Amino acid sequence: MTTILVVDDEQDMRKLIELHLQKAGFLVLQAENGDDAIQLVKTSKVDLILLDVMMPKKDGFTVCKELREFTSIPIIFLTALDAKSDLVKGLVLGGDDYVVKPFTAIELTARIDAILRRTGIQINSDRITKGVLVNDIAARQVTSDGKKIVLTLKEYELIHLFMENESKVYSREQLLEKLWGLDYEGGTRTVDTHIKTLRWKLGAMAGKYIETVWGIGYRFEVNQ
Repeated sequence: MTTILVVDDEQDMRKLIELHLQKAGFLVLQAENGDDAIQLVKTSKVDLILLDVMMPKKDGFTVCKELREFTSIPIIFLTALDAKSDLVKGLVLGGDDYVVKPFTAIELTARIDAILRRTGIQINSDRITKGVLVNDIAARQVTSDGKKIVLTLKEYELIHLFMENESKVYSREQLLEKLWGLDYEGGTRTVDTHIKTLRWKLGAMAGKYIETVWGIGYRFEVNQ
């Protein structure tokens, strides 16, 4: 399971982030200061660090600098700072990204997934990430670029099938049989209608992932 270390001197903030990340399927470790964080990284399996900038005694920038002396674990800064110079400073010191407080759980999860994909770290098996799409299988919830997509049952089953089988071509008949069943009396036009609506709901970028294979059916392909 992917492990996230949350470093923040505010206990309520740590617990709130932990709650959100646990719902998303992550294992969460906590540290209330920089020294504890460094010790945890040295002794525990950590895949990504959420690091608050404004902490007493040793701020996040200092902690990041010390961590970079011995590890390349991805670091996302949690900051209330609006000054671009401060944010740039964090990235120069070795941070991979930053999230400005207050942030939503969806935004934070999307940022984490993006960094994990970029660094080649395997994401939890109960969540599938393809391009800007994230499929939370346990919650049966799909997000596109961090935004929740409201899907019907058949629309969800379609995108779930596609995301699990990227690049595989499905005929309309195969999709009809898999998702509607052998006893379904409607025709393959049903598949076309659902695909059209699904593309629209996914948005301009992610909708293009569902490619029409002329004369056959459909294929899901992120790198088109």
